[in-house]
Order: sequence, then structure tokens, then C-alpha cells
Amino acid sequence: MWHYLLFLPFLQVVISARAASSSSLPVPRALSTAPVVTVKNGSYFGTYSETYDEDIFLGIPFANPPLQDLRYRNPVSLNETWTGQRPATNYAPECIGYGSDQIGKQQSEDCLYLNVIRPTGYENEPLPVAVWIHGGGFRQGGTQDLRYNVSFIVRNSVEIGKPVLGVNIAYRLGALGFMNSEEVAKEGYTNLGLKDQRLALHWIQENIRAFGGMIEALNFKWVLADLETGDPSKVTIWGQSAGAESVGFHIRAFDGRDDGLFRAAIMESGPVMPHNPLNLTKVYQSRYDGIVHESGCKGEKNTLACLRRLPFTILNNVLNTTAYNSNWNPTLDGDFVARYPSQQIKDGAFVRIPIIVGASTDEGTNFSPKPINDTGDFISWLNVTTSEQWAFKESLINEVLKAYPDDPGVGIPSFATLGGDVSFPQPFGEEYRRSAAYWGDQVFIAGRRLSAETWAANNLTAYSYRFNTVPAGATWEIGVTHFAEVAFVFNNLNGLGYSPNPFLNKPDSYTQLSYLMSNSWASFVHSLDPNDWSGRGRNATRTDWPAYKLESPMNMVWDANKTSYVELDIWRREGIKWINEHALDYQR
Repeated sequence: MWHYLLFLPFLQVVISARAASSSSLPVPRALSTAPVVTVKNGSYFGTYSETYDEDIFLGIPFANPPLQDLRYRNPVSLNETWTGQRPATNYAPECIGYGSDQIGKQQSEDCLYLNVIRPTGYENEPLPVAVWIHGGGFRQGGTQDLRYNVSFIVRNSVEIGKPVLGVNIAYRLGALGFMNSEEVAKEGYTNLGLKDQRLALHWIQENIRAFGGMIEALNFKWVLADLETGDPSKVTIWGQSAGAESVGFHIRAFDGRDDGLFRAAIMESGPVMPHNPLNLTKVYQSRYDGIVHESGCKGEKNTLACLRRLPFTILNNVLNTTAYNSNWNPTLDGDFVARYPSQQIKDGAFVRIPIIVGASTDEGTNFSPKPINDTGDFISWLNVTTSEQWAFKESLINEVLKAYPDDPGVGIPSFATLGGDVSFPQPFGEEYRRSAAYWGDQVFIAGRRLSAETWAANNLTAYSYRFNTVPAGATWEIGVTHFAEVAFVFNNLNGLGYSPNPFLNKPDSYTQLSYLMSNSWASFVHSLDPNDWSGRGRNATRTDWPAYKLESPMNMVWDANKTSYVELDIWRREGIKWINEHALDYQR
């Protein structure tokens, strides 16, 4: 079992070693019908969920624990085997993170685990696989998060006749997953969180077929049926925000090399273009030097080796401060991230697969600085941007002002959402809507449009969307902001993990939209077509979701307040075009 020590929030931490199980387990009565799977390393028993009619395997390791000498190193594949069955019945601790999503969660450096959810009754049928990569700005989040309950979408996939198998994976976060400095880069240990994800995808290729073996107890001996469920040739990688951005990194990984790890991708509010500048190693050096100094490693010949030797409690005392725990992001390393993404997208260096890509209408209300009272405030924030280490070129500011003018009709939330030209109170400011339109476009929406246009230009299938439904609890100033679609896609009608429930006191059209979206996602994972499922007529629309075309660029608009519909993707055309043409100025 994991051994852990809990700290009071801001950070709750689990300090653990690999869960060790007996090589042979007695068979309690509760296990006589437990699902068991045998992967390359050995066997695990999971649990059967009567609620979902699913077999659930939790906390399966896909790498050696990144502890001690493996801290700040590339992930290492499991190199042990065992006999008997080990339990896969509880969530593993989340990776060490520094943010509100981690509060109340057990955490540990020993966190490289995944979960597998399979529908029962399909043990002899290879099923397409949906692999969820959580978001959280590369600094928080994990597979325990109730908002990401994959069981809902797996259950619904069966009901619409498009059964899929669900997997969610963990990866190192923040300064443990994305540490960067000359010392780190020299040893080749940048982008560790992305490499963790990549190793999990390799594990899935090697082991997912095994998730069809059903075990029966016979005179206290286990008998394994030679059956298969997961189909490694039909994997869809799927994420939201930093999780979606991670999907983009895998599509472009190693200069677009296709390792056969996935056949499709879904990117919610995080397109093939990253939403942060890809700061180079030199940008992080002073922060690394500060960690070395604060942790007592200054003066050591090999400071990275010193950081590996530190007890986690000492390292955490340093990292658990604002100065050192934020803004560790993927970097341009010439290997996993071979070049700037805009360069790869322009010359076609990416894996050619079908995609779903989209964003919320008012993404920028979650990313715009405030207050923005006038053009001077807008210019001031353009000078410093939202990145700690990167300043926008002053020579381009006038072009931004022209592309995003002081015109109330341009801003977000739109007049249609607000019911007219509404004056925004403090702390937002009179020109906040202008700023929110710009920041939403440059962080997410311009990249979403560029992704869809690039796929269409290369005769690849892309389904693009705009989510336009205000969940319960959202203020009128915020509108349909970042993360708003997640509860709908996961069909989380009871609002598990939310406060308040996004569906609280909302009309039945909200429930209908959730089923429509969730089932469209499941259909895409199963058949690469979000329209190819039975029962669509029971939902909010019969309108097919068209593939994106350059001659008629169409989004599906997911709107619970009216029948969901398709629209021409041409709004804020000049501003978004300008952002995409200046991608390198944003270090993307």
C-alpha cells in the first residue's frame, strides 16, 4: 500500500513508495467475481461497478516511480514481473501539484499510474480506446478528479451502440515535470511531463489488448479466458486546456513523427498550437538557480544530482512558494519539441489524423487581465502580457489595437449574451470586453481556427466547434468561459466535483445538450464520425456536424438555449488572422 504523510493545504502531499503486493493473494469472497487482467508484467484484479455495468481498474503503474535518483529524469518503463494478482482497486495519489485542484487530494512523487474503464459484455470484441489527459496549466490536476469521470462516457457509448474503453493517465507537473535550466537541458531531461504521457501511450499499445480477460474462481484457482477488449490501433487521445495542448504536443512530437500511438485526437480549448510562449531554457535559469540556492545545493558540483538526493519535504518547502511553483511549461528542446509549433504546422510536420477541436465563446474572460478601464490599460498589459518571462514586441502593439479596436461590438461576452451594450463594473473596467476578446483569441481561439484551417488545407478531417452555453454559477460578466464545456462532454449531470452543479436549476435542454455532446464524442472515438450514432433524434438537434472546409468553414455551435446549429467560422476574422500570422512573435 502507499505510505503517506498529509500536509495541511495549500498542499496536501503523499510521500510514498511503489505499492507492493504479495506474490500470491488469498481469494476473499468479494473477489470471486472480480475482473482480472494480465498485462506484460503480471496480473491485476479490479472491481465491477453495478452502477455503470463496467469493470474498473484503478492505479495501474506504467513507469517506475520517479523517486530519488529517478527524480528529474526521463520516465523508465516497468522492469518487474510477478505472479498472483495485485489490486487495482483504488486511485493512485495524484502527482505533486501546486494549485486549487490539488486541495484535498492525496499526492506523491510516486504518481505515474493510469486507470482503465471497460464496459462489461464486450470481453471478446476489440474496442476503440479514449485516452483522457487532464488539464490544469501543467501545474495541477489528476486522475482522481470527479469532474473527469470517464465511466459516464463509457456507459453512454454502449447505449448508443458505439462501445469504447476509457483510460486516463497521470503525468508529472510543475517544477517536477517541467524543470528547465542549462543543467537540466544538458542531461536531456526537459519536458518530463510530456514524456510521462508518451510512455503511458506506449504502455497502452503494449497492454490494452489484455483488458478482456475475465477471471473465474474455481477451487481457489484463477482461470484466465483468452479474450481481448482494447484495440491499440484505435486509440484517440483527448484532453482539455493543458491536456488538449498536450495532445497537440504529441501530434507534433519528434518533428511530426508518427509512432502509431493514436489514430485520432480531441482537443477542447487547447488546439495544436500551444497557448503559452515556448520559453527557451535560458528564460528558466534564474528560477532554477534560486531553487538550488534555497534548497542548500548551491556550490555542489552537480546541482541536479543534489536536488535528486534531497528529501522531498525539503524540496517541497522551496517549491511550495509562488516564486518557484508556477509557470513551468513545455519548452523547445530540439527533440520532443523539435521546432516552434507554427513552423511545423506550416510545413506539415505533424501526424495526419482526424481531429475534433473547439473552444468556448468567451474563453478570454478567464485570461484577460483586469481592470481594463481604457486603451492605456490595454497597452500596459500588452507590454507585459500574461507571461512572467516574455514581453510582447512594442512595435506590434499598434497593430493589435487596430485588429482589436475600441468597438463595443467586438468585445466578449457579446451583446447577444448580455442583452445590449452593458457597462462593466469594477474590477473589470469599461474596456474589459475588448481585452477579453483579444486574450481569448490569442490564447485559444486563433489556434483553434488555425488548426481547423490547416487540417482542411491538407485534406484531413477536422470537426470544429464553439461551445455557447452558460453553466449554472457563471456570472454575467464571465459568460461562457474556459472549462464550461467539460461537464457537458462528460455528461456529469449530477455535477460531481463542481460547486455549484453546472446543471442546477437549468432546463431540460441542458441535459439534452450534454447527451448530444457526450455521445458525439463517443461516436468519434468509435467510428471517427461524431454523427454516426443512433438516437440523435431524441436530442436537441438533427443537424449533422460538418467537417471543416476552407471554402465553407463551419463550426458546430453547442447551445442549450436554442437548437444547436452550424455557423460560418468568420467572426473576428481580421484579429484572429493577425494573431496567426504573428505566431512566432508569440514564440509559438
